Amino acid sequence: MDFSREFIDLARRKGVLRFGSFITKAGRNSPYFFNAGLFDDGASFRALCGFYAQAIRAAGVPCDMLFGPAYKGIPLVAGVAMRLAEDGVNLPFCFNRKEAKDHGEGGTLIGAPLAGRVLILDDVISAGTSVRESVELIRGAGAAPAGVVIALDRMERGLGPRSAVQEVQETFGVPVIAVATLDDLIGYLADSPELAANLEAVKHYRDTYGISADN
Repeated sequence: MDFSREFIDLARRKGVLRFGSFITKAGRNSPYFFNAGLFDDGASFRALCGFYAQAIRAAGVPCDMLFGPAYKGIPLVAGVAMRLAEDGVNLPFCFNRKEAKDHGEGGTLIGAPLAGRVLILDDVISAGTSVRESVELIRGAGAAPAGVVIALDRMERGLGPRSAVQEVQETFGVPVIAVATLDDLIGYLADSPELAANLEAVKHYRDTYGISADN
C-alpha cells in the first residue's frame, strides 16, 4: 500500500527508523531500530496519525470507538480520532491512566465511556502486555475489543514459533492492523538505491528471526 511506503519514508527522514547495529530487548543484534516516540513534533505526529487513520479505513474493521493505553496510546488515540474526523469518520475515544484517581472524576478511564466495538491503538506490540491490560479494561466495562492498530509489525518470533502479533491475534481473537510490516520495509529498501546497502542485513535478520507473512 502506498501509505505504508510513505510512512516508512517519513520514519526514516525523522530518525524514527534507523539502520546500523542495535541490540534488542531479546538480546538480538538487529540491523534496524524503530522508535515511534521520535515522532516528536506537530507536523510528523500529525502525519503519523494520518497513516493510522488510512490503515484503519483500509482494513475496514467495524468499530464504534478508539482506545489508547497509557502512556504512548494517549496522544495517539486523540490524534487519530481527529484525523479520522477530518475524513468524515467521527469516533469517540478513551484512554486510561496508570493509577486510579480518588478525587474529581475518579477512576482510571478518561474520555468517552467504553462501549460497543473498541479499536486499541498502540505503537508496537512487544510482549503484548499493553494489549492484554487494554482488553481486560474493555471487557470489564462490558465492551468488546475490535482489533489492535500498530505502527510497525516487526514480524519477529518471540520465544516460540509465533510472533507477538500472531500471539495477540490468537489469544484475543482480534485482528492486528499494522501501518507497515517488515516485508514493507524490505520492499522499500529494495527500491531505495541510497539505502540498498542495508537490504541484505535486514533480509538475513528476517530469515533468522522472522515469521512469514502467511504463517
